[in-house]
Amino acid sequence: MAQYPILPFALTNDDLIQMYNEVQNWGNILIQELNNRDVELDSRQSTTFRTVTTVTNLGRPQKGDIAYSTSSGKFRGYVSLGVETSWQDLN
Repeated sequence: MAQYPILPFALTNDDLIQMYNEVQNWGNILIQELNNRDVELDSRQSTTFRTVTTVTNLGRPQKGDIAYSTSSGKFRGYVSLGVETSWQDLN
């Protein structure tokens, strides 16, 4: 958990320098945490490919999933169309 700087009531030049250094250090740590999260998100698998007889065999598909339906011979994608999410033919 991040620790946020606490501002004193009366400031001297030394207080301002110390406060600036603390805020700069806190900002650098925050930027590093955000960069680490971005790297983690960027390295995740974006799509899951499955082969099934019919796409209704998939219990809980996620948006972006792609399945090859052996019964229809088609690739189908689980996509969001407005408020509706459903399987759509890709070929």
